[in-house]
Amino acid sequence: MINDYESFKREVYCLTKIDLNAYKEKQMKRRIDTLILRHHLNGYDDFVNYLKTDKDVLEDFVNYLTINVSEFYRNPDQWKILEDNVIPALKTRFPGNVKIWSAACSTGDEPYTLAMVFNKQMKPTDYSIYATDIDKQVLSQAANGVYSKKSIAGLPKEYIEKYITATTEHTYKIDSSLKKSIRFEKHNLLLDPFPKNLSLIVCRNVLIYFTEEAKEDLFEKFYESLAPGGILFLGATEQMMNYKQIGYERLASFFFEKPMK
Repeated sequence: MINDYESFKREVYCLTKIDLNAYKEKQMKRRIDTLILRHHLNGYDDFVNYLKTDKDVLEDFVNYLTINVSEFYRNPDQWKILEDNVIPALKTRFPGNVKIWSAACSTGDEPYTLAMVFNKQMKPTDYSIYATDIDKQVLSQAANGVYSKKSIAGLPKEYIEKYITATTEHTYKIDSSLKKSIRFEKHNLLLDPFPKNLSLIVCRNVLIYFTEEAKEDLFEKFYESLAPGGILFLGATEQMMNYKQIGYERLASFFFEKPMK
């Protein structure tokens, strides 16, 4: 019997490799209990059996579990700092080879925004974007590059005119030129190895769902993944109180730098 939440977490890890211990329990348990009720199931036992019998249901569960909320150019003031201060610094420090990781990229809004912003100041061949997420469904959506009007609503007009085409009254497609600089792959932040020698790591509005212990571990791993002079870009919902102890220097609000050697 697995009618207790601790046993359920172990079963979920075996099925998905998602460690629910790293997520804030109250929030996550509430989401899962809501899903069990929605499917008219009687507790964790029935729910695990349901997940084991239907691959599509399991994928939908992962999608629901990983809280995919994304939009283009989210928090414009932060993107302005990236454009005005961070990209010029990266161009100087990593000429012709700016390596960017969009971690937990969800439906791709963020990596496509990065490509638009970098294209203003650099040739597409001078940077690359590694965009990852644990959820195969959202990665497929990202690779397809079709979005709703709400998703693109925050984009500056210059980017919409250059890179967005209406396909129907309610859907919009990303220009295929942006895809050449982006590689989408599945990656589990809590389990898989991190890429190395990165110029920029963008991980925004994801860590808020993790425990303090999990966040601190990820901040340290991000630091190790950055090349000297590399920069970590966090979201408006996240704080890193112990950045000095890890080794970062604060560049601006939500931007943290690994010092040059």
